[in-house]
Amino acid sequence: MIAYVWPIALVVLSNVVYQICAKSVPGEMNPFASLTVTYLVAAAASAVLFFLIGQNDSLIKEYAKLNWAPFVLGIVIIGLEAGWLYAYKAGWQVSTAFIVQSAFLASVLLFVGFFLYHESLTWNKLVGVVICLIGLIFINYR
Repeated sequence: MIAYVWPIALVVLSNVVYQICAKSVPGEMNPFASLTVTYLVAAAASAVLFFLIGQNDSLIKEYAKLNWAPFVLGIVIIGLEAGWLYAYKAGWQVSTAFIVQSAFLASVLLFVGFFLYHESLTWNKLVGVVICLIGLIFINYR
């Protein structure tokens, strides 16, 4: 059970700290300058963790297994990070921005899962999407 739960707990904790950090980047700072520091730290931490908890001792051997995904993921992550930094610069509140993006993301990923990975698309899931979208109306109603 712990093996099933701890990754989600890590994601939740990391997301909370992430949102606090993203909101705390100085508003007058260029987001991409901030991201250069972010990714230098992330690269160093990833290398340290690779050697501390990895089962292989050669990054070169691991790099030989690369496909297109890590390269595209690197570009996409920049979009995610920059999007959040600009959202907070634009005045989005921490309490609503993540909920809004999560509801839309969940709705889109339902169809991505169905079309790309042949996951089931049930009435319960579709009703859940509608409820999420209705919830967005209430959350953003002024």
